[in-house]
Amino acid sequence: MEILILITAMIVVGLIMGWVAGLIWKDMPLSTTNVYVIAIVTAIITGLLDWYVIPAMGFSDTLKIFGVIAEPPLAVLAVLWIIRRARS
Repeated sequence: MEILILITAMIVVGLIMGWVAGLIWKDMPLSTTNVYVIAIVTAIITGLLDWYVIPAMGFSDTLKIFGVIAEPPLAVLAVLWIIRRARS
């Protein structure tokens, strides 16, 4: 059940960060739909990696929660910035 909550939360994070990226960069070479799809996929992958890899490395649950909260939004912005730079 917690995996469904995590994926739902990462979808919401991806949508919010896609919207924020649209506010930050007005000259995105992608369509709005593509920005949202890339943001959601990046957030889900990063969130799942944090959820499973951080405990496997022996770190605490506190660090796992912090990673799941902080890293996906930053990863989404980084991926969209790299795509923007590569396309222009």
